[in-house]
Amino acid sequence: MEGAGPGRHERLTADEMDEQRRQNVAYQYLCRLEEAKRWMEACLSEALPPPTELEESLRNGVVLAKLGHCFAPAMVPLKKIYDREQTRYKAAGLHFRHTDNINYWRDAMSHVGLPSIFHPETTDIYDKKNMPRVVYCIHALSLYLFKLGLAPQIQDLYGKVDFTEDEINNMKQELEKYGLQLPAFSKIGGILANELSVDEAAVHAAVLAINEAVDRGVAAQTMVALRNPSAMLLDLREALADAYQEVLHRAKLEKSSNARNRYLQVIPEGEDIYDRCLTQAEIQGNINKVNVHGALEEVDDALERQDAPALYHVLQDPVLALRCLRQDNLDRYLEQLSMDREQKALELGYVDPLEREEVEAGILAANKKGEEERATLRAVGQINAALRRGIPAETLEALTDPAAQLPDVYPLAAPLYQRQLALLQRQHPRGELVQEELFVAVEMLSAVALVNRALDAGDPDGLWNSLVSSALGLSGVEDANAQRYFEDLLQLKGQSREAGAEFLSWNDIQDSVNDTNSSVQDENNRVLAVRLINEALVQADPEKTLAALLLPAAALPDVALPTARHYHDVLALARRLKAQATKDDGAVLWWEEIQEGVCRANQDTVAARRMALGTAAINQAIKEGKAAQTLRVLRNPDVALRGVVSACAAAYQEQLAALMATKKQAGSVKPCWIQHRLPDGAEYYLSLQTFEGSWQRPRDGGLNTTHLSREEIQSVVTQVTTAHDRERLWASNVAFVVRLQARLRGFLVRSEFAARRHVLQEQWPAAIRIQARWRGYKQRRAYLERLRYLQANADAAIKIQAGVRMWQARRKYQERLRYFRQNIKAVIKIQAFVRASKARGDYRMLVHDRSPPLSIVRRFIHLLEQSQQDFWEELEVLRLQEEVVKRIRASQQLEGDLDLMDIKIGLLVKNRITLQEVVSHCKKLTKKNKEQLSEMMSIDKQKGLKSLSKEKRQKLEAYQHLFYLLQTQPVYLARLIFQMPQNKSTKFMESVIFTLYNYASNPREAYLLLQLFKAALQEEIRSKVDHVRDILTGNAMVIRLVVSFYRNARGQNALRQILGGPVQEVLQDKTLSIRTNPVDIYKAWINQTESQSGQKSKLPYEVSPEQALSHPEVQRQLDISVRNLLAITDKFVSAITSSVDKIPYGMRYVAKILRTSLAEKFPKASEEEIDKIVGNLLYYRFMNPAVVAPDGFDIVDISAGVTLHPDHRRSLGSIAKVLQHAAARKPFDGENAHLCGVNQYLEDTHSKFRRFISDACCVPEPEERFNVDEYSEMVAVAKPVIYITVGELINTHKLLLEHQDSIAPHHGDPLHELLEDLDELPTVQSLVGESVPSLADSRAEQVLSQLGKMEISLTLTSKLVPAASSEESDARSLLLSTKQMLVDVIQSQPGDSLPEILWTQASEHEEAFHDHLVRRRALRDAQTPAKLKRNRSLAANSQLSMEEKKRKIIRNLRRLESLGLVDPAHQYQELTNELAKDICNQRRYRQHRKGELLKLRQTLQGLNAKTLFYEEQIDYYNQYIKTCLDNLAASNKVSRKNKKLQSLHYTAARLYEKGVLLEIEDLPLSQFKNVIFDIIPCEESGRFQVKAKFMGIDMERFQLHYQDLLQLQYEGVAIMKMFDKAKVNVNLLIFLLNKKFFKK
Repeated sequence: MEGAGPGRHERLTADEMDEQRRQNVAYQYLCRLEEAKRWMEACLSEALPPPTELEESLRNGVVLAKLGHCFAPAMVPLKKIYDREQTRYKAAGLHFRHTDNINYWRDAMSHVGLPSIFHPETTDIYDKKNMPRVVYCIHALSLYLFKLGLAPQIQDLYGKVDFTEDEINNMKQELEKYGLQLPAFSKIGGILANELSVDEAAVHAAVLAINEAVDRGVAAQTMVALRNPSAMLLDLREALADAYQEVLHRAKLEKSSNARNRYLQVIPEGEDIYDRCLTQAEIQGNINKVNVHGALEEVDDALERQDAPALYHVLQDPVLALRCLRQDNLDRYLEQLSMDREQKALELGYVDPLEREEVEAGILAANKKGEEERATLRAVGQINAALRRGIPAETLEALTDPAAQLPDVYPLAAPLYQRQLALLQRQHPRGELVQEELFVAVEMLSAVALVNRALDAGDPDGLWNSLVSSALGLSGVEDANAQRYFEDLLQLKGQSREAGAEFLSWNDIQDSVNDTNSSVQDENNRVLAVRLINEALVQADPEKTLAALLLPAAALPDVALPTARHYHDVLALARRLKAQATKDDGAVLWWEEIQEGVCRANQDTVAARRMALGTAAINQAIKEGKAAQTLRVLRNPDVALRGVVSACAAAYQEQLAALMATKKQAGSVKPCWIQHRLPDGAEYYLSLQTFEGSWQRPRDGGLNTTHLSREEIQSVVTQVTTAHDRERLWASNVAFVVRLQARLRGFLVRSEFAARRHVLQEQWPAAIRIQARWRGYKQRRAYLERLRYLQANADAAIKIQAGVRMWQARRKYQERLRYFRQNIKAVIKIQAFVRASKARGDYRMLVHDRSPPLSIVRRFIHLLEQSQQDFWEELEVLRLQEEVVKRIRASQQLEGDLDLMDIKIGLLVKNRITLQEVVSHCKKLTKKNKEQLSEMMSIDKQKGLKSLSKEKRQKLEAYQHLFYLLQTQPVYLARLIFQMPQNKSTKFMESVIFTLYNYASNPREAYLLLQLFKAALQEEIRSKVDHVRDILTGNAMVIRLVVSFYRNARGQNALRQILGGPVQEVLQDKTLSIRTNPVDIYKAWINQTESQSGQKSKLPYEVSPEQALSHPEVQRQLDISVRNLLAITDKFVSAITSSVDKIPYGMRYVAKILRTSLAEKFPKASEEEIDKIVGNLLYYRFMNPAVVAPDGFDIVDISAGVTLHPDHRRSLGSIAKVLQHAAARKPFDGENAHLCGVNQYLEDTHSKFRRFISDACCVPEPEERFNVDEYSEMVAVAKPVIYITVGELINTHKLLLEHQDSIAPHHGDPLHELLEDLDELPTVQSLVGESVPSLADSRAEQVLSQLGKMEISLTLTSKLVPAASSEESDARSLLLSTKQMLVDVIQSQPGDSLPEILWTQASEHEEAFHDHLVRRRALRDAQTPAKLKRNRSLAANSQLSMEEKKRKIIRNLRRLESLGLVDPAHQYQELTNELAKDICNQRRYRQHRKGELLKLRQTLQGLNAKTLFYEEQIDYYNQYIKTCLDNLAASNKVSRKNKKLQSLHYTAARLYEKGVLLEIEDLPLSQFKNVIFDIIPCEESGRFQVKAKFMGIDMERFQLHYQDLLQLQYEGVAIMKMFDKAKVNVNLLIFLLNKKFFKK
């Protein structure tokens, strides 16, 4: 391009400057054309030609005339516009009549008051003499109409649109051709103000003052300037002052920006000041725009509230300029505009107020609908009148009236219409048919008429089309029977004509169709039955074969049920033989063959039964023992035994009886069935009781094994006969047998002698070893005797050595004593240091040594005594625990009621249910939480279960024992959870089990709850997990409950500490935008481009991810989003992995148990795979929901009614997705392949997660964490107390009774004993002690429900420790009692070992010290609260004297020794160790108690904050309810003016056609026309009475509540029953009521 023009720094020549100026003028004019085009498109809602063709398209005046119709429809009706579709212009060009269109436009501008100075001449347009003036006029008109609020403001596009060089040059040549100068478009505002103003200077000054006020930005000052009378501004509204300021400020900024685009200098000479300031017309236009917007928002508010009077009031606002408003169409306006608003919301995806044009269109549509409804009512009245007159021709004429909106009628069927409709009219309760009833009836009668016409014309195709018509509504019409339908109906038509009936009725047609179907079905049944029999044979199913044989269509006689199996076998064999004979595997049996097989099977059955009876007779004869009788039955031909000989009758009887004696029946019950196997392999069974036979094995499976079968009898007969023959043979060969026996005896004697000699030879070395052992024994005995002699004389030598050593030690001691006395002060200091060091050493020995000496234990034994501070802290812990549990339950109840309130309000908005129900629930909510709940929590303790009677006391103690056992033995609850369905077990866990453990409010309950979680998790893994990944896919119940408990209770604050920082950073970063979907990024880019350029993008809007990524801009934005995503995700990873200690201990311990349990059950599973499962628990289940929805888990503070921004929620979702993939080591691929660059980051992060999981699982055992051991329960000062509702107590008792055999399979289990103590399941009244109204009273259920929510406290005690017993039978209680007495003895009497103390007499001083100790403890116990008092048996032991305690301790030690708990050889060191452990645990317990107090106070603070949040929610709901109440009051005023709603009358057939009625039990469909339902609205809104009549006789009544229907719909119930017989469709019934009574 070099050399194409002057250099960069060279000055332009005059010609070049003129050329550039002409091009700038042409460009400016093209911009004005584009502005005019877009403005007219917005007004006309139609597309116009491009700017280069716009001038030519305006010449015919059609577009201008349409524009005139927009702002002055009365002056320019559409029908006056010539060639409105421009067909004449496109075909032949301009016509002189087109000038009329131009004149219409000019008249419209004069009508609205546009100054004539702007009007162009007709020839300027038609002959194209001065088109710039025309465009200038359009700009002036747009500004003027905007001032009046009749049109939008025109845009300033100078510098914002681009044109090609050819377009600019062509326009430049066009302007030069006509020699036209462009008007000053920028001065339109000033000229318009001058033309319209009376005092130009005053107006000018007022307008400039308004511009200055707008620049200052103070709405009040702007409003004062706007109200200046000199400004001549109209319709100012004080309430919209802020909106005026905002809109005017934005308009002024836009105008200033457009002025800069035109490269203007700073106020050059001749420039108009209104190039940068708003003119009076623009100010008025923006004011009108704000007013219209405000009015439209009021319309939207009225539609939102469904407030018809308010809507009508807003529609009358002059700023909307709505025409044709009618008071009587008010409800239609509300319905139509609400429908338009909902439709617009569906299209946009969000709720946006209707535009003025949309409101006007909705009003016109409602007016049109109202006119149509009134015309329909008039036409229906004429039809009813014609029906009463009884003239078919008049009825036909009335039915053809288009206003009636009825289906087509046929003149040939006029008598049919008259007769049937008149009958319906007479049956109608009001004697008048409504339009809906007429529509359905006429539609059906027309369909019947078409059927009759087709029959008369002999048209089978026409008949078929009529039969399948939905209007006719026939049932059971089948394609295959079309020709038969025609023939049968044609025959029926002839018969009806002979009987004098011209038309077939609907019932006649339906009956004929049914008869035809029945006859065709009978013909096909026989073939179908044979086919079913063959199919059953192929499937080898005797029951299916029998069912097929018994089909009535098969017509097979003598088919008996007991022979079913044999039928199948015989027919299956026949089929196989036929297939072999025909060499066709698919061969089937014909009916004759089947009949033959059935006969043969029956014959086989008779023969088998005779054989079985004969066999039974033989067995009976054998039992009777009569040989002659046995011989007679053996010769029975039915049994067909072979080889029976009369001479062997006694042998037969003897052998058969012996064989029968050897056969024994297993079990105590002797079955009555015997089995016979036939020669062909078939089995036949005979009952010895009923003598009935069967080919199938009895269902109970038991067979009589003592009965001899035919084969066994035949075998015995053969053996006896053979033996008889053999005996005769031996008798003839006696000498030969004697010789054979002699030979055999000789051989046996020789063999025995050889074996004895061989044994003696083998045992010779053993005799030598026995002699060697005896000699060794004698030598060892001599050695031991010498050793004992030497040991007997050792004492003398030892005494001599001891005397010498004693003298040396005494001398050394005297010398050292003298030295110490000389240095006594230094010795004292050393002793003090040594004592301190000794004390520290003793304490370390006490803590760390396995067997600390008794002296060490005595030094610290005083720590086991309870101080007054201990009792005060215990009492405070109990009080705080009670308060926390009550607050938690109250908070859960309040949360549940709030959820129910959400549902009620949702139903109110969706279905317009009566507001009284919601209001009553709201009142109930506040009353329950502020009055009733506190009243329930402070019930009279002397009623019901807590009453002062022996029976109630025993019942109370039984429940306390039961719940103590359930609390301390988690195996019962763990088994019970898996015996119940999952939905019930979850509710049971949340309501009862967490209450039983006081929501883990102290270390004891936390420890026991963890034991339950551990047992339940191990049980679930053992019984329900077959693969290591089943934990992920099966949604393990225990995992779900553990996460729910620790995330919503104690873990919520932990989640806030872990995730609060990074989540808050995401929410506070307004610039953060994370989009990882290429399609979303592409669409956002397109939208941004179009909004900035003002032009529609040429790129397609719907693309695939691959197509979206092909654009560099999309790839660039995706890379930025990924970088931002990884940066913020890394902060989440750091926060999570560095906060292991903040995770609740219970979560970490459950993760540890999960890890070890999976590793034990699946030893071949890799460590990484198991870590993924544990990571799923710790991150995905516990933390991930809080990342995705921090507002739902109190991670961030959000006010009531406020939600997260969608961009923030999307960003958090993307972060959670990356974290989830990293924890599971799942790379991005497939649909997320565009994120494959993140996979390396996932690998690195997964390693961090592995370390995090390993650290999280490194936790101590609960015993160490909570300092709990097997004796902690006995040492604890306070008894555990739980608070449980009466309903939960009864439900738990009921579940234990139902599943006691499963959870406690051993009969001696303590649970069975405790359940027996409780006896039968109690009632709510018996436990509460309150009277309840009778069940007939409607309040009874409500009273029982409230009583069931009443709380009672149970002080848990163990039945295994008796209340007062001198000797403890239980090992643990015995050990506790012994330790308690030893504490007193050890403190009072010194000694080096327990035996020394126990067997040494105490001195008087020691006895006195012991008595003082006992009195001090008694005084302290008297001041101790009842809840903190010690066990009565322990208190009784403490009152014994010191010698009595010693004696009792000695007795207890002997019993403990027999139990293997102590060993006297170790001087009872086991007891010393237990005392040392108790001292250590006592110190830790005090420390944990202080921490528990602090934790409980923090928990109460959190609960108070939660209660405050719920109160804020209640205020939010109350405000909403108050608004609804105000709307209801306004709507009631209108409803009183309306007439009372009339009842509806429908036949059952009509409701069946509508789909509302599904069936009526015991009533055929043909009788539905005789049943009439009347739906009568009651005075109470939403309540209806349904009456049922049968043939005009009142049958039953049913009360129908609209709220009940909505509740059924909400619960997903599709079908309900009325009158216990009629089944109705709930959804369609709601639709019918909405349409008829609520006008929805």
